[in-house]
Amino acid sequence: QVQLVESGGGLVQPGGSLRLSCAASGFTLDYKTIGWFRQAPGKEREGVLCISSSNSRTYYADSVKDRFTISRDKAKNTVYLQMNNLKPEDTAVYYCAARQWGYSCSGYGRPSDYDYWGQGTQVTVSS
Repeated sequence: QVQLVESGGGLVQPGGSLRLSCAASGFTLDYKTIGWFRQAPGKEREGVLCISSSNSRTYYADSVKDRFTISRDKAKNTVYLQMNNLKPEDTAVYYCAARQWGYSCSGYGRPSDYDYWGQGTQVTVSS
């Protein structure tokens, strides 16, 4: 059974940092395209950042460029989202998702492009 589990969310002050983890079970994240999405209250789920099966990165949200990075740890079967200089507008539930067959990030920033989802982790940026 394929399962993705996010962790690492929490409450942080503006300007702070968090690192979210997306751990997989039931399949390997190697060579999978993994995306991070977020959904704020009353808003649609939006793509944030993606790492392709060949480890190229694509930013889906311009607002996080130069602040968020994505990485993959094959040994731990985990993908990370490092978030720096957090802003109140980054407050949302963050989800990781995997594409079952697709190898690319570019052009695939919609939630419907992804096949497997975690349960989400809350990130709140507030003073």
